[in-house]
Amino acid sequence: MSGMSGLDLQARLNSERHKIPIIFITAHGDTNMRMQALRAGAVEFLAKPFSDDVLLGHVRAALAL
Repeated sequence: MSGMSGLDLQARLNSERHKIPIIFITAHGDTNMRMQALRAGAVEFLAKPFSDDVLLGHVRAALAL
């Protein structure tokens, strides 16, 4: 993503009190980044590669919140 990181976008959405379920998808994440995202309210943090079924399962769960 250009300009701001996913974590930056998440922080901005949180500061503006938007209640949007967030699922991070990354090829370059690490444990610290994952924990930061989840602590800030992300519903999931997926590292590539993953199956379509895994993503769809998490999207369905996030929409059910």
